[in-house]
Amino acid sequence: MKKLSSFMRGCYIAAIFVLLYLPVMLMITLSFNESNTPYSWGGFSFIKYEKLFSNDRIMDAIGNTLLLGVVSAAVATVVGTLACVAMLAMKKRLQNTVKTVANIPLLNADIVTGVALMLFFTAVIGRMSIATLGISHVTLVLPYVVLNVYPRLVQFDKNVYEAALDLGCTPVGSFFKVELPNIMPGIISGFIMAFTMSLDDFVISYFTKGSSFQTLPLLIYSMTKKRVTPKIYALATIIFVVILTLLIVSNLMGTKEERLRVKMAKHEKFYKEYFLKNREPYYAGIHGSAYLDKYRKKK
Repeated sequence: MKKLSSFMRGCYIAAIFVLLYLPVMLMITLSFNESNTPYSWGGFSFIKYEKLFSNDRIMDAIGNTLLLGVVSAAVATVVGTLACVAMLAMKKRLQNTVKTVANIPLLNADIVTGVALMLFFTAVIGRMSIATLGISHVTLVLPYVVLNVYPRLVQFDKNVYEAALDLGCTPVGSFFKVELPNIMPGIISGFIMAFTMSLDDFVISYFTKGSSFQTLPLLIYSMTKKRVTPKIYALATIIFVVILTLLIVSNLMGTKEERLRVKMAKHEKFYKEYFLKNREPYYAGIHGSAYLDKYRKKK
């Protein structure tokens, strides 16, 4: 019975992965098909990629999308990190309220956010432009930065920050020299997530874009109104590979940080064992490392 249950679970998971990734694998395969029709194989070729990179309209849209993604992700990362630092200084009830408000764009439908931003910009500015598109993308990706940075700040040991202040460091200097390096993995993960979401957005860009600025999702939508051209296969394959690479990098960073956290936990165990045995006071940071070296020599 257990073997049958395990077999059924395996079949269920396999079916989910087939439904998710078989269309993507088919698209990647067709991007290397020399034939323009998806119903026949004409041989392995890079002709679709050559046509893609020789199309000035697509290249301009790729440049616009990358520029918009990097700028909006960078602005959202700075604003989101400062917002997380400010949230930690608030009272617990106010802190929870701000967190809830910050998470509303994650739960809200994109079309509602897009229409609301369009109405706001129309009433305040009177027209859509590159600036309205950039502000909209920052609004879209900001919660993802907060979602990645805030837990790192909560886990950070404030005693280290206060120790830096006691040793003569200014609050700003202590933040950049002590706190910022410790939460940097969360900041980088937030930036990658924000860039990915900006790269993928269509609905909000559709409602808030200017007439002279076109992103890649909007261009793909306009090209697929009549017939999907073979160049789209190559373009979608490149987008998939880029996003997959960013996700792998983000996960590897998380794995590396988890290993470091386990290593620090083992060191903490060494500290406590040594201090209890020798009845010496506990010191964090550099002093703790010195005691650890002393303890290892005794061992």
